[in-house]
Amino acid sequence: MNFDPVLLASRMQPMKAQGLWRDETINLFFQRALEQCPDKPAIVSYRAGREEPIRLSYRELGTQVERIARRLIALGVGRSDVVTWQLPNCWEFVALALACARIGATANPVMPIFRQHELNFMLNMGESKVFIVPKEFRKFDYEAMARGMLPNLPHLKQLVVVDGDGDDSFAKLLLSDDNSPLPPPALEPDDVMLLMYTSGTTGEPKGVMHTSNTLFANLHGYIEIMELGGGDIVLAASPMAHLTGYGFLAMLPIILNSTIAMLDVWEPKRALRIIRDEGVTFSMSAATFVADMCQEVEAGEPTSPKFTKYSCAGAPIPPAIVERAYKLMRLPISSAWGMTEMGAVTVTEPSRALEKTPVSDGRPLAGVELKVVDANGASLPTGEAGELLVRAPSLFAGYLKRPHLNGVDAEGWFDTGDIAFIDAEGYIRIAGRSKDVVIRGGENIPVVEVENLLYKHPAISLVAVVGYPDRRFGERVCAFVALNPGCTFSFEDMTAYLTEQQLTRTYFPERLEVLEQMPQTPSGKLQKFKLREMARQFGESAAA
Repeated sequence: MNFDPVLLASRMQPMKAQGLWRDETINLFFQRALEQCPDKPAIVSYRAGREEPIRLSYRELGTQVERIARRLIALGVGRSDVVTWQLPNCWEFVALALACARIGATANPVMPIFRQHELNFMLNMGESKVFIVPKEFRKFDYEAMARGMLPNLPHLKQLVVVDGDGDDSFAKLLLSDDNSPLPPPALEPDDVMLLMYTSGTTGEPKGVMHTSNTLFANLHGYIEIMELGGGDIVLAASPMAHLTGYGFLAMLPIILNSTIAMLDVWEPKRALRIIRDEGVTFSMSAATFVADMCQEVEAGEPTSPKFTKYSCAGAPIPPAIVERAYKLMRLPISSAWGMTEMGAVTVTEPSRALEKTPVSDGRPLAGVELKVVDANGASLPTGEAGELLVRAPSLFAGYLKRPHLNGVDAEGWFDTGDIAFIDAEGYIRIAGRSKDVVIRGGENIPVVEVENLLYKHPAISLVAVVGYPDRRFGERVCAFVALNPGCTFSFEDMTAYLTEQQLTRTYFPERLEVLEQMPQTPSGKLQKFKLREMARQFGESAAA
């Protein structure tokens, strides 16, 4: 893949001069573990339906990583080639990330929730050479789906199936013994090491490019403010195919030479048992995970005194959850805010979590600059809400093949699309979003994509998708539609239609409202703010 990381050149000299870009790759930290603590547990991988986890020391993980690296080379994967995998949290996920770094390939993890509609676009946009899927996960046949996609993937050289039983199984293709010499590590600090798609407002995913320098600038700042070290045991229950999971739950523990305890399917009761059994000290996720654990603790599940650090990101954290987590588990919840384009650029330090998390989304990490501006770009005073701009060492290298969408001005300020204010101590509070995205349980719902699919239905004349408040997930999704004369359209019709369109089920609206007339401006533009007010009543009535 010929990447075009246009946002790097102007930052290289100042970022490196300030020590914010350290010119390190994950190969350096992994090699350090192999030399200094080879027998230390690296991964403890729990899987649904299996009581005992798979345990790998750093030495054992290193053996598997070298095997995978050799076999990827044998499959024709070279430097800057894209390797895509659609896996839940498992040891193979981390091993693939390290193997790609070892040979200089670009890692492209994608969420297990995606189906053909999204995957065809992503794999073709990234010109992926290898696609790795589980045979089955959550009763869905990924192998059959992937095989059916092959005619539409001209760049793909090889499909690989984890737990498969054919010649293209992960075990046969990527773990077989290969004594061929492995060349020296090929990844450079300013190479694109990670390609991760994010859903935006343009109707199609955007490929976010990160280098080791951009990603690790974020992780080092986070490690410092959260006071993490090699003795921490990290629970990885949030999906590793999100930047939160990839950066903070997969790469960060390798940087620390610590241990990852991972869970592939979220089960709060089992997560609490893992926390106790493995001595977990830290985790990061959306607030939904914390709420679920609190419910289990209230029902009698024991807690662990070692579990003392937790960071929530992805959606606003209800103050009630912060209070419950501390009351029930003595666990202070640190709020964090960020984006796939930058990682978590603000966080509340654990020592002030009880005080600041309920009223803020954290303070900037090292090297991060924030600015709140009005509609004309003028800076606003403390406490006044406006458009949030960020300038950060962790800012991405640009959108793959979409540089016109980068949203960075000549001075390096990135337009987040969020509305925020900054308090007197420099902590930010996200007050709303100007981007047309709903966040449900930490998952971005690509509103325009859902609307575009619904617009294609012959019964629909107008459609608008908005979020409405929900106590557990933060937001849920409502589709408002107006129909063509003589047509009918039910919630069941919508669900069946979106299933036919192969849309990711997580993106399906949970409510449908059919209106005789949609609120519009004189020019014909839908007045979504009025629809949001209508939808807000659904959340309020449900909470009553």
